[in-house]
Amino acid sequence: MDFTAVLAQIKPKLGCLADNLALAEKEIVTATAAGADLIIFPELALTGYFLKDLVPEVALRLDSPQILRLMELSHGISIAIGFVEETTDYLFYNSALYLEDGAIRHLHRKVYLPTYGLFDEQRYLAHGSSFRAFDSKFGRFGMVICEDMWHLSASYILAMDGATTLLCLSSSPARGIDGETLGSAAAWQKLVSTTALFLNCRVLYCNRVGFEDGVNFWGGSEYIAPSGESTSRCKLFEPESRSVMVDEGALRRERIFSPMIRDENLFVTMQELSRITQERGH
Repeated sequence: MDFTAVLAQIKPKLGCLADNLALAEKEIVTATAAGADLIIFPELALTGYFLKDLVPEVALRLDSPQILRLMELSHGISIAIGFVEETTDYLFYNSALYLEDGAIRHLHRKVYLPTYGLFDEQRYLAHGSSFRAFDSKFGRFGMVICEDMWHLSASYILAMDGATTLLCLSSSPARGIDGETLGSAAAWQKLVSTTALFLNCRVLYCNRVGFEDGVNFWGGSEYIAPSGESTSRCKLFEPESRSVMVDEGALRRERIFSPMIRDENLFVTMQELSRITQERGH
């Protein structure tokens, strides 16, 4: 079905749960009033990114008042949002929730935690261990968090599990120059376009903006059609909430024109991955 999604390219405050929840609620109320069906926030939208030793202080359990409030708001609009999750055994995850009709429909824990360059996530957070597609009111979705998407197997698994729309929540800092273009923006634009094209799927990419510890997050959130074309893209470096129309007909046309998912041989993939695993002695 067709649906309207809002890419909420916000500027969260580091470690300020109350302020970030208030900002998210304001965006949700505005999008709901405008008749949107879904709103997508960035990675760690409720906490900020470079948390380090703040992780335990800002972590939320799934029955926390903040999460319950977001569940309540999801009666009017579906919500995808990032936060730090605390489990009953005191593990902490970089997680994303998909909330719909007052309930948690899906929880994704970031699998690939970067520890290179500016990043040090593995020092403070536990790894997720799965990629699972899930059913929403708007079809079958898959969720990834930032670095997850740079591992091609993640999106591939979700597509093989039936996802026709990928939601990517991101906190990507600005790095490098590619000609006259910001290097990180150019790299991400190539990645999401190629992913959509080769998996015949739609990609809703939401990246944050703002500064933390002198690092600037670049924004550039966008909607990528199944053809690999960017149909709508947010500004760089500025907060923006952009409404995009997700057209079911475009997905149908692309899968008829270029039926790569139909022709994908999952049996061969599994067979060869099993062979490689055995040969490596794992």
